[in-house]
Amino acid sequence: MEIVGEVTDHIVSLLEIVPSEDRKIYFAPSNLDHMKTSHPDDFAKYGKHLSYILAEPDYVGRNPADGSIEYVKEFFVDGEYVKEFFVDGEYVKVAVRLSHSERYFARTLYTLNKNRVKNFIEKGTLKKT
Repeated sequence: MEIVGEVTDHIVSLLEIVPSEDRKIYFAPSNLDHMKTSHPDDFAKYGKHLSYILAEPDYVGRNPADGSIEYVKEFFVDGEYVKEFFVDGEYVKVAVRLSHSERYFARTLYTLNKNRVKNFIEKGTLKKT
């Protein structure tokens, strides 16, 4: 098990959450297996950026279904970065969930539908960091 990030004061304040005493974000072999089997193409492309996404998210939000913290990063392709509209870019999400042992784990990583992200931003579900 390795440490891949931390739930920062900024994220706690932005999402108005009460954090666990241990704010480190862990990555266990079972999380790696899940990402490789459930989202193999996304993991192959963005898995190496897991810590970067957690350290420098562009947006964060809370999943109302399971309470996980969603870290979202905008990536661009071939040097083409257009903030409002992604021509060849992608939004990549890392979901961080609090375990029964009160530890945060990076549970999954995958790309998001651009229109859905835009709607989440407009509704305030995803907050700019």
